Amino acid sequence: MRIAEEFDDWAERGKDRGMEQRHWHTAKHALSRMPVEAGETVLDLGTGSGYILRALRDTANIGRGYGLDGSPKMLENARSYTDDEQVGFVRGDFDELPFATDSIDHVFSMEAFFYAADPQQTLTEIARVLRPGGTFYCGVNFFEESVHTHKWQDKVDIEMILWNRQEYRDAFREAGLFVAEQEMIPDTETEIPPESEFPTEDWESREVMYERFREHGTLLTVGVAPD
Repeated sequence: MRIAEEFDDWAERGKDRGMEQRHWHTAKHALSRMPVEAGETVLDLGTGSGYILRALRDTANIGRGYGLDGSPKMLENARSYTDDEQVGFVRGDFDELPFATDSIDHVFSMEAFFYAADPQQTLTEIARVLRPGGTFYCGVNFFEESVHTHKWQDKVDIEMILWNRQEYRDAFREAGLFVAEQEMIPDTETEIPPESEFPTEDWESREVMYERFREHGTLLTVGVAPD
């Protein structure tokens, strides 16, 4: 199944809102680190329901927000969730961004980069559209060290990128981005039941669930475009 068809199906079933609720646990901490100033332009890759841009308009007063996604239905839903004229949604591919060189102040992507068909080309495109000194905040929970997320590949009909922390750093640098920061942001809000309730339908032990959410959480890698 093509990626657009997969996510169209998710959007039809309301999973865009479900992803928004789950990802917000760590996304908000990544957003709080972004050096966003009022009036700046932000591109959200794999925008889904568009919740990142809505949050940035509310909290950072960004001047313009663009949400890019390959799924027409995701974009249709995202447009229905806001009437903000400064937020626009665009259908496109990660490896050929429909934006001019040096036109974006910040790029953000939460739990979407690992779907890129050509991740190195995607990073090259991000470096191209970023203005000098602009940033790329990339959050993923599917990465090599987070072993308990690897089973996610079996649940989607899309080939996903499984890089480790060093591979993310190397790829950013190869694209011409300085790596300013890399850390794992724990999910402290997902409820972990007491030991007596395990195993559950999804988790064999409390220790495994704790490791997934509290220790690994979301890997955040921050790249900066050279001045």
